[in-house]
Amino acid sequence: MNTEIIDAGRDISGGYKVDVTRGTNVDRVSSEWFSRPDDERYLSLDDLFASVKGRAERSRTRTVESAAIRVEAHRDNPEKLGFVLPGADEPVAPTHWSFGQISSLVGAPAAYLRQLPAPLAGINLQYGLTNHRVEQIKTMEVADGRTELRAVTGPDYGRIYDHELVSAVQRIAGNGTGDTRWKVPGVLDWSTGIYNPRVDVTKETTTLYASDRDVFLFLVDDLNPIEAGLLPDGSPDLYFRGFYCWNSEVGAKTLGIASFYLRAVCQNRNLWGVEDFQEITIRHSKNAASRFAHEAAPALSRFAESSPAPFIDGIRAAREKIVARSEEDRQDFLRKRGFSKAETARIVETVLAEEGRPPESVFDFVQGITAVARSKPQQDARLVMEGKAKVLFNTVA
Repeated sequence: MNTEIIDAGRDISGGYKVDVTRGTNVDRVSSEWFSRPDDERYLSLDDLFASVKGRAERSRTRTVESAAIRVEAHRDNPEKLGFVLPGADEPVAPTHWSFGQISSLVGAPAAYLRQLPAPLAGINLQYGLTNHRVEQIKTMEVADGRTELRAVTGPDYGRIYDHELVSAVQRIAGNGTGDTRWKVPGVLDWSTGIYNPRVDVTKETTTLYASDRDVFLFLVDDLNPIEAGLLPDGSPDLYFRGFYCWNSEVGAKTLGIASFYLRAVCQNRNLWGVEDFQEITIRHSKNAASRFAHEAAPALSRFAESSPAPFIDGIRAAREKIVARSEEDRQDFLRKRGFSKAETARIVETVLAEEGRPPESVFDFVQGITAVARSKPQQDARLVMEGKAKVLFNTVA
């Protein structure tokens, strides 16, 4: 069985054939791609870093007494509301996000307050701040023409800046446009089943994003596909490595990194044929910065520099582990692992349709289970079935 990285000297400029009927489908990147306006899309890691680093340099954080914050509103401008922080002469304007945060901290419904005239909303917020049981809060302000209040969190919020994550990615991926093996992904041609790794990075194709409240990056090593076994027609089953990571320095989400092997990325940035999906997340608690430095960033580097051999060996072991030779064996194997009679029948039928024979090895069953999971309309049910497939694969791998 050929289980090697394709020879770097081999010309893959025209792309390579992939089989996306195997593995799982991950739509996280696609949801980001659909939701990002042009001004949140970046064409290189250098541009992205410059933007989020510059924003951080214009920012100021401090811990203040909540009761010392003064809410300012004017009757002649019923839509304008500001917060005067201790030691400041001028009010800062809240962003949509920070207004929701400060409302939540004092126990006020932000959606309701947004419907009120500013003076009336200000009275409610002032009362909440004055009587706030948690005496201190942490603010983050940014100067960009005018001073905005970007974030309001608890005093123990452990901020990891967006530029720190981007910088960690740059250390392994350079500019993210092909100057290293890690780059913005190519595109699958559905009409031919050919994945083309060489696609120009444009606003339409980029997978490097940042908004005023978060950052998200997705990169792949698709110029170095890995052969891990054969498809039913005798052609190589090709994978490549990928990862995505995210963060919010204003408390909108955790920091996280997901790494995996995949077979293709389509135009809508859906990930196809995903295997060995691993994810770590870090909450922005008091020790978040230390965990990022000692856990997340090193994990990203280890994945980027690691050999695919353990992954390939796991697939080989799963292919070689024969667990069923008869219909009775197949039924017993799946039913003992919590699959219903109907699910068992569908799994066997799916493998028979895709492979031209009923499942025999652990790998066959894993592929059948994940294929059936993809057809589940409910996400929770899909995740449960995919989890069973992963456990089954890991018992052998």
